[in-house]
Amino acid sequence: MAKYRIRFAKRGRVRFASHRDFQRAFERALRRVGVPMAYSAGFSPHPKISYANAVATGAASEAEYVEIGVMAELDAATLAQQLDAALPVGFDIVEVVPVHSSDFANRLQASVWHIELPGADPAAAEAAVTALLAEDIVEVQRMTKKGLRTFDVRGAIVDVAFGTNAVGCAILTLVVRHAVPAVRPDDVLAGLRQTADLATPLPPRVTRMAQGPLAEDRRSVADPLAEDRAGVAAAAAGPEPARGA
Repeated sequence: MAKYRIRFAKRGRVRFASHRDFQRAFERALRRVGVPMAYSAGFSPHPKISYANAVATGAASEAEYVEIGVMAELDAATLAQQLDAALPVGFDIVEVVPVHSSDFANRLQASVWHIELPGADPAAAEAAVTALLAEDIVEVQRMTKKGLRTFDVRGAIVDVAFGTNAVGCAILTLVVRHAVPAVRPDDVLAGLRQTADLATPLPPRVTRMAQGPLAEDRRSVADPLAEDRAGVAAAAAGPEPARGA
């Protein structure tokens, strides 16, 4: 059995699609393309598909990941093109890489978020960020499937940068550590409202730009597929010649 890791994006209107919506669309695309899927054993076999840390409904993303197991080796570039053509517009395949490493989920340590705050006063937004970073702990609450949970927003923030775009819209770029329970961008915005009463009159536009292991500078994330790419390159190069040969 061969395995492939797939990076895909959620763009445009499909940011409002749920994770389950993507699962259905992706499994239909696999069948349409004719991918020779491997299946689990037992009385109710399922295709070997593993989804990693899906983005919340309503947020766009440039860095979602799914792993599939197949019965035969495939050309990664061809598979990427075929799946991209078979998926609905907005679910875009970014790349497909053969698996050459384990513990992929453990490498997804943090996410980089791009948050646009239309209608918010840029000066007030910048002041709110400064106020939040000055705190040691900022706890907010959110209702989850397991009931009301408390999240330490400040503890999850690795780095934050403030800016504005060409039309003066306030923009936050956050690096947020993946924790249990997970701190989401809307939790960070709740923390900004709590610490500085930041007004956000219009819905924010949230995009996950990347997710992966924390980089050496501890202020950004590295490529989670780097080990797999290295394995592909090593396999293509072949075994090293014996010393003295």
